[in-house]
Amino acid sequence: MDLQLTGKIALVTGASAGLGRTIAAMLAAEGCRLAILARRRPLLETLAATLPASAEPLILVEDITDPTSAIRIRDAVLGRFGRCDVLVNNAGGSRPQPPGELGEDAVWQEAMDLNFHAARRITHALVPAMQAEGFGRIINLTGQDEPHNVNPANAPNGATHIWAKALSRQLGRDGITVNSIPPGRIHSEQIDLRVMPTEESRRAWAEKEVPVGYIGQPEDLAVLAVFLASPVARYITGQVIHVDGGTRRFSH
Repeated sequence: MDLQLTGKIALVTGASAGLGRTIAAMLAAEGCRLAILARRRPLLETLAATLPASAEPLILVEDITDPTSAIRIRDAVLGRFGRCDVLVNNAGGSRPQPPGELGEDAVWQEAMDLNFHAARRITHALVPAMQAEGFGRIINLTGQDEPHNVNPANAPNGATHIWAKALSRQLGRDGITVNSIPPGRIHSEQIDLRVMPTEESRRAWAEKEVPVGYIGQPEDLAVLAVFLASPVARYITGQVIHVDGGTRRFSH
C-alpha cells in the first residue's frame, strides 16, 4: 500500500528513544521530512545520522513543559519547512507512586504538564498552519485508562482522550484528524529499565497478562502511528486505539 507520505512534514516529540525514535524512523522511511524533538541532543543527533537524506532532519532540543516552548517549536518547524502536516505527540512518562502513597501536589502538576498540557500547547500552536493547508494528522501517544493503582500520569491520559475527541469534531471539516494510541507494555527505556528491569520479570508478566504471550516491540505500535499519519487514514478520527497485545480487558 502506498501511504502517500512522501514529502509530508512530520514533527515527532520524544524522538530520542523508544517509540518516538521508531516512529520517526518509519515516517522517514515512508518519505517524510522530519523535525525530531527531545531534551537529549546527542541521541537526536545519532537518530538524524541514521535517517535517509530525504528526511532533512531538523533537530529541536526543548523542554516541552516550559509553557513558552510551543511557540518556539512552531516557529522552528514552519520556518524550516513552511508547514507541518503530521504531529506525533509522543513525549511523556508514567509517575507510579509507592504503595499506599497518593503523591504530592507537585508530582501531580508535573505529570499533567508533561502528559497533557505540553501536547495541547504544541498542537494548538500548529493547528492554524494545518487548517491553512487543509490537511493535518495529530497522533497522541497516551496510556492506559484502566488504572490499577494511583498514578498521577493516568489522569492526563483521560484528559488527552477527551480533549482529542473534542478537537477531532472541531477540525474534521478542515481535513485534520486527531487520534490517540495508548501503548500496552512495549519494550522501551521506561519498561525495560524502570518498570520491569529483568528479563524474568518481563517474561512472567507477559505470560500472565498478555494474550499474545510477549511484550511488544516499538515497531508493533509505530506501524499504526505511521498509518494514522497518512492521507489514506482520512476517515479515522476521534479514536482511542490500544496497542497492547490484547492486555486490555474491556470490550470497548
